[in-house]
Amino acid sequence: MLSFDVVIVGAGAAGLFCAGIAGQRGLRVLLLDHAEKVAEKIRISGGGRCNFTNRDVGPANFLSQNPNFCRSALARYGSAEFIGLVQRHGIAFHEKHRGQLFCDGSAEQIIRLLLDECDAGGVQRWQPCSVQAVRHGGDGFELDTDRGTVRAPRLVVATGGLPVPKIGATDWGLRLARQFGHGIVEPRPALVPLTFDPAPWTPFAALAGLSLEVVIETGAGKERGRFVEDLLFTHRGLSGPAVLQISSFWRPGQALRVALAPADLAAQLLAAKATSRRHLGNELAALLPARLAETWLQLQQLPADRPLAEAKDRDLARLADSLQRWQLVPTGTEGWRKAEVMAGGVDTRELGSQDLQSRRVPGLHFIGEVVDVTGWLGGYNFQWAWASAAACARALAPAPVSG
Repeated sequence: MLSFDVVIVGAGAAGLFCAGIAGQRGLRVLLLDHAEKVAEKIRISGGGRCNFTNRDVGPANFLSQNPNFCRSALARYGSAEFIGLVQRHGIAFHEKHRGQLFCDGSAEQIIRLLLDECDAGGVQRWQPCSVQAVRHGGDGFELDTDRGTVRAPRLVVATGGLPVPKIGATDWGLRLARQFGHGIVEPRPALVPLTFDPAPWTPFAALAGLSLEVVIETGAGKERGRFVEDLLFTHRGLSGPAVLQISSFWRPGQALRVALAPADLAAQLLAAKATSRRHLGNELAALLPARLAETWLQLQQLPADRPLAEAKDRDLARLADSLQRWQLVPTGTEGWRKAEVMAGGVDTRELGSQDLQSRRVPGLHFIGEVVDVTGWLGGYNFQWAWASAAACARALAPAPVSG
């Protein structure tokens, strides 16, 4: 039976990074994954260019039932440290929007970085290789795999979450956590488009492809989410960065509150009324996307061809208010196939915040997306992968070991 210092299950962002650090600190590391290719989620992320971190990362950018849990790992491995690693590997990158960093070239460059770090640490990788059973005893863990049984005193679960099952996502990590008595915060799709009943959505389906910046909100109190981002109409509902962001906060039955127009829209229309010779439709189309203006006037039963000068002040105020205070209740989401991340996961109240180690089973660690820590859209989830992996690896080998 082969023995290692640590076995890591899951060769995604967190698993690869943890393996590389642990190997370079002198540990004998085995990294397993049931998929033929490593890091498929990295490969498809950011439109193929991988939004690998964000310059401005803090605990406020993450959701969890235990919101302070992520503080320790994020403080000890910040985005600047990963940016430095990217630079040492000669990868060119750019800031796209609000601190979001993308490769100039391809997401493959980040995958290559992680594999090179693993090679530098002498990490053994078995792929494809599934794990059939895990046992825990006095000497640590025994894993029955496709390539035989292996033993290690430490086991790290880095299997990610449930999104995008077509690239191999499974619930293996959650099942293992339950096997060892861990609580699970109910998983749900996050950073995902929202959908609506077809009949009520019909007037808006005609807007599919239209995008504009909005203010979007849902929830209340500590559960309130609010973002200023671009919204995208689709045939089935709403998407775009604004909706992906708010989807992590949204719960079934809750309303979304969307401001489609600037707060001073009524004042602009009333001011234009005094001098404009244009029709109401033309005037509104000068302030909003034309298709949105046309649809909204129809919904408000206001004639687009009425001269603005003849429009009643109260109708203009009502029109502006409806655009600034649009409320609608989604019926669901596009589900795991379109979700970028999983919200929920292994309950962090049963993990150590400094080493991601189980409080129930010594030597068992959970890192990355399988844990109940979910970041905003914009590189935050990758930074959690790097930070949680680094915290775990450094705890496995507190100082580099020679020889």
